[in-house]
Amino acid sequence: MAGRELTSIRSPRVKAARRLAKRAFRRRERRFLAEGPQAVREALAIEGGLAELFTTAEAETRHADLVEAAERAGAPVLRVSGEVMAELAQTVTPQGLLAVCEFVDVPLAESLAAGPRLVTVLAHVRDPGNAGTVLRTADAAGSESVVFTDASVDPYNGKCVRASAGSLFHLPVVVGPRFDTLIPELKSAGLTVLAADGAGPRTLDACIDDGTLAGPTAWVFGNEAWGLPDEILRHVDGCVRVPIYGRAESLNLATAAAVCLYASARAQRG
Repeated sequence: MAGRELTSIRSPRVKAARRLAKRAFRRRERRFLAEGPQAVREALAIEGGLAELFTTAEAETRHADLVEAAERAGAPVLRVSGEVMAELAQTVTPQGLLAVCEFVDVPLAESLAAGPRLVTVLAHVRDPGNAGTVLRTADAAGSESVVFTDASVDPYNGKCVRASAGSLFHLPVVVGPRFDTLIPELKSAGLTVLAADGAGPRTLDACIDDGTLAGPTAWVFGNEAWGLPDEILRHVDGCVRVPIYGRAESLNLATAAAVCLYASARAQRG
């Protein structure tokens, strides 16, 4: 079990972990923070995924199985005071477990090598909560890869990690490709590239009825406030809108993504 309790935020190990709240340090170290027992469990499921575990004495007792699993995996386990955990955590009510995890993203070519039939692309999505929720939705709908373009939020942002509810660890995530180079790669992999756009000329219903969604598809989702820029819309294979049958002006990003991805999942499964 963990040894002496760390009670100072000036501890070198604590300071190193705190720095990972900033994107520049995450990129340099290729590590990120993930809070709570679920995140720890998911990180442990990936070989070498858990680099370090901080725990309070209470959480160490309550989640002894996870602490023991971390030690078996060779990850240092550091007991910290409640005050130090409050400084490390990015939530109002910390759960007492905080993992330092290794980056899990893969190169675009690797994510496409297996011939995926459903890919989710986040382009110009800046809100980490939205991005994490779409990542979770993509995982649930059976998307085989999620791509965060260079103009999108960092998937290792703490809020994005929490909103993904563990899905960040479940499927290949690609970070940082430019859209102008991404589109040709997706098409070369045999994917039809569709953009979800509230002003799109085709409806999702029409795409379901004519069989468009039955084939390998990459869905592109944009910023909730202003959608996708014209330079992206010009290069996709089609712009598709989710029909609004009631009086709502529009759907939010995560809901639109869920509708589109599940429509593809259903079509591909016959």
